[in-house]
Amino acid sequence: MSTDQNPVVLPAQAVEAGSEAVVDANVDVVNAMYEELLDEREIAADALRSYYVDFYLTQSLEGGFAQYVVNSGDHHDIDQYVRDGLRAMGAERHAALFDELVSGFEALGEDDAEAYLDGDSSVPAVQRLEELDDRFDAVQADEDLVSLNGAWLSGAEGLLALDEDGIEDEIARRVGLIDDLEERRAEAEVDALADMPDFELVIRELCDVAGHELAEITMGDPNYRHEGVKTLAWRFTTDKGAYVMVEEDDEAYMIDPETQEVLAAVEFEELDEDEWQLTGVDGAGLVQEPKPAG
Repeated sequence: MSTDQNPVVLPAQAVEAGSEAVVDANVDVVNAMYEELLDEREIAADALRSYYVDFYLTQSLEGGFAQYVVNSGDHHDIDQYVRDGLRAMGAERHAALFDELVSGFEALGEDDAEAYLDGDSSVPAVQRLEELDDRFDAVQADEDLVSLNGAWLSGAEGLLALDEDGIEDEIARRVGLIDDLEERRAEAEVDALADMPDFELVIRELCDVAGHELAEITMGDPNYRHEGVKTLAWRFTTDKGAYVMVEEDDEAYMIDPETQEVLAAVEFEELDEDEWQLTGVDGAGLVQEPKPAG
């Protein structure tokens, strides 16, 4: 799709409220688009530039460039959005500093990079990069990124200023034009499982075996007594009530805490060192693919 088909989308109320409202609203709209599995093919490039410049600003103010690197993961694509955004909105000093920070970090060896991200200021190479970090506040005082970002984005070519319903309709329109939507949904499900903590995977499987719909995992309870023994249990609610999950050897159980009735059980089947799968007891079958190593 072309950029003309995917202009920047903002709430009309935010456009009239000033730069900070514009930047915050763009973050909300882009997040909503990401949640619907839209990506750079359907989201306006300028919206992404504004989004990631604001991300860079937030991370830098909270924890410096090291926090930006850590929280952006494979940051090279994001770097380009930040770099392009800073220049487009006229933040020349910020752009120059950002280039120095990126170049300085990429020049670090593996050990020095780890030391920098860990905040180890005893390493000379880290000290040089932290000196660049220390310039950020002065540059921000001279080139306020919120003001520059909001003013620039408000003048984006083809900007759509819509009400809440209009924004939802526009997102739905773009979703409807995705050719590989089912593939994206499948990939998102795999990613969600990979990021899910083990106890949540177990609880979700127990709910499937029991025929319940998980509503919320409320807390870990280290003082729960299972068969007279203090045991870590995870409390959760479903569409049918409140329950706990406890693990014992190679099995996990879904228990009604009031009656102590076991509603479902799953077994852990060991594979390789960092892999495992869940198998429902009593013929429920395989319900969870092996967890990716690492």
